[in-house]
Amino acid sequence: NPYDNACIESFHSVLKKEEVNHHKYYDFNVAYKAIFEYIESWYNRKKIHSSIDYRTPQEVYEAALVAA
Repeated sequence: NPYDNACIESFHSVLKKEEVNHHKYYDFNVAYKAIFEYIESWYNRKKIHSSIDYRTPQEVYEAALVAA
């Protein structure tokens, strides 16, 4: 049921649309590295998210460091 896992379903949709569907991966290690790089260098740092007031995760992280 997609309503039970709405957040992860949304993430998988974005991952497939922005990364996976644009490449052909010839083995597991290549796919793993490419997807890891996408998540760590783009999705978790630079992509804006509506759930955090349309800021990037990096901006939220830095604001939390300043506030602490």
